Amino acid sequence: MNINVTLVGQMITFALLVWFTMKLVWPPVMRAMADRQKTIADGLAQAERAKSELELAHKKATEILREAREDATGVMAEAGKRAANVIEDAKNQARAESERLLAAARAEIELEAMRAKEQLRTAIADLAVAGAARILQKEVDKAQHGKLLDEIVTKL
Repeated sequence: MNINVTLVGQMITFALLVWFTMKLVWPPVMRAMADRQKTIADGLAQAERAKSELELAHKKATEILREAREDATGVMAEAGKRAANVIEDAKNQARAESERLLAAARAEIELEAMRAKEQLRTAIADLAVAGAARILQKEVDKAQHGKLLDEIVTKL
């Protein structure tokens, strides 16, 4: 056999193999590669979107934390003001109560002083009547001299 025939046979076989590969094997392999390339590109795009969303979420979380801190500071300041107001109101109520109790005590003292003066006047009137009775050596009738005693009590 001649080298040329063998070479031609190998070329035909190679051409059939290339044709078979191009028609039946190559398109599914190319589709698989294109699909894989598209999947990888989509995955990279999603990763970029996820990264940007993560950064955005981080910024939002930071902003929310900042607002929460500001709100907490405001609430604490308001609570401090309310506490100061409550303390001031309690002090004012305590002052008012102490003034009321002091006024009531002064009124009670004044009333007791008036009662003591009245008892003292009555005792002095009785002593005056007893002294007058001894001087006159007779008993003075209180019913007859009530007006006289009332005048003495009022003068005292």
